[in-house]
Amino acid sequence: MKATHRIFLLTLLLSTAASLQPAYAQDPIAEAIKAGVKKVIVALDLQVQRIQNETIWLQNAQKVIENKLSELRLTEISEWTERQRSLYSDYYQELWQVKQAIATYQQVQEIITLQAALVSEYRRAYGLFRQDGHLSPGELDYLYRVYAGILSESIQHLDQALLVTSSLATQMRDGERLARLEAAAAGIRHTYSELRRFNASQLQLCLQRARAQGDLEAVQRLYGINTGN
Repeated sequence: MKATHRIFLLTLLLSTAASLQPAYAQDPIAEAIKAGVKKVIVALDLQVQRIQNETIWLQNAQKVIENKLSELRLTEISEWTERQRSLYSDYYQELWQVKQAIATYQQVQEIITLQAALVSEYRRAYGLFRQDGHLSPGELDYLYRVYAGILSESIQHLDQALLVTSSLATQMRDGERLARLEAAAAGIRHTYSELRRFNASQLQLCLQRARAQGDLEAVQRLYGINTGN
């Protein structure tokens, strides 16, 4: 699944790059997102829905177990029979499994939220840069290539998260699963931060050119910048 998503996206990116026209009448990366990134997000979202349904039961189970442990006040029991030791050990083991499942759900949810924010940031910024008029066709082509690389990198992190949450990873140990999900989330956080820094630098360039050409106010309105006037 991972290889198929990546090959499919990169094929779309390459074919789109080959047909890119100076007029930029259509957004080539948006087509790649629709077929690649969106497909992976949908697949992950289905995983989250399933995990969320299971988590409702798990959270209820967690409350029951914690209440039971509180009632028993295990720390105050000085002498356990072997039977009691085994029973309470099972309670602790089940409680640990519940908490691990909830942690997994929260990690996957964060990954989807980050990826959605990344795609939204790209679409907003690239759409505005194309309307700006202060960037040449060559510079817009450069933006396209940077965005393509950023989205391709984010898909690698999504693929990793999808692999971890798929049925193929059911035998994976909890610690390893959470570590991989955290690595995927960290990767997307970094990619998202890089995208925002890149967009901020391009915005400053456009504002500088607008100021030099005497149309700063119009450009500020385009980007929704409040001048305070």
